Amino acid sequence: MFYHPSRILFLIILLSGSLISISSSSWFGAWLGLELNLLTFIPLMINKSPYSSEAALKYFLTQAMASIFLFFMATLYSLLISMFLFLPSAFVEMKILFSTALLIKMGAAPFHFWFPGVAEGLTWPLCFILMTWQKLAPVALISYTFSSLIFAFLVIISCSLVGGLGGLNQTSLRKIMAYSSINHIGWILAGLLVSNFLWISYYIFYVLLSLPIIMNFYYLQLNYFPQLFSLKDSNNFNFIFMFSNFLSLGGLPPFLGFLPKWAVIQALAMNNFMGLAFIMVSLTLIVLFFYSRIFFTSALLTQSNLSWFPCHLYWTPLNWWLSMLSIFGLPFLSVFYFLT
Repeated sequence: MFYHPSRILFLIILLSGSLISISSSSWFGAWLGLELNLLTFIPLMINKSPYSSEAALKYFLTQAMASIFLFFMATLYSLLISMFLFLPSAFVEMKILFSTALLIKMGAAPFHFWFPGVAEGLTWPLCFILMTWQKLAPVALISYTFSSLIFAFLVIISCSLVGGLGGLNQTSLRKIMAYSSINHIGWILAGLLVSNFLWISYYIFYVLLSLPIIMNFYYLQLNYFPQLFSLKDSNNFNFIFMFSNFLSLGGLPPFLGFLPKWAVIQALAMNNFMGLAFIMVSLTLIVLFFYSRIFFTSALLTQSNLSWFPCHLYWTPLNWWLSMLSIFGLPFLSVFYFLT
């Protein structure tokens, strides 16, 4: 996938663009890094599939619209500051507009209209990049502008609601993972309300928990929900292992995915955000429901093995250790969490 020299170059520039945005001391520098990231991600999206061109066009149009909005706000902000016309009463409104542009870029609800469609047209490795790395720079920048609690609550609840309800009627595994990613954006933004350490920790856990699932889908060439029937028929151990990874990603105890959600819930409770924590936990149950529905349906229904389907999962050392960490890592990391 990324072994061609040009793709390696684009990938390096993609990573550099996000790092430029995160480390920039001005909004123009942040905008430049985001544009560099955009212009190098689009060539990676293009392949022989006709769906990739559609996904690339959707991604470009949405990101260009958000970039224009962000550039306009940065220009207006600099102009008002230089002319000493900036009113303190307009500070909150400016931050909300900055946040809106960044939320569009990361695909957070209620600005998620492009995200599932773009994910559907990508390969699994690029889906993983879209759902993880492409969110890092916008979330890091939004930590400077996410000051209005009412606006923050609306966005967080919208992400939890859309991420839960959107995946209920999907048969495409890419769209299911995309709506799951929207739900996790809500948790990341909730952690951002409390501290930078909390959202960074949750983000790292999300990357570690989603990577083994994406790797399994990639190696087995799984794209749609009915294909999971053959996974159960080929090897029950592989089926249970992947099911456990999904439950861990959903945050069900006693798996590792429960730990970051537990930390966010505890932090929200300590900061008197009990109502928000209750709503998020309730809506996350919907995500666990459609995760469980996938595998319970696969366990109860049978289908003859397909000729192209491998008999065993292709377990790389990285995939194996990440899966083991996802399933059995909670007791060990919980001790570390309490000791610190």
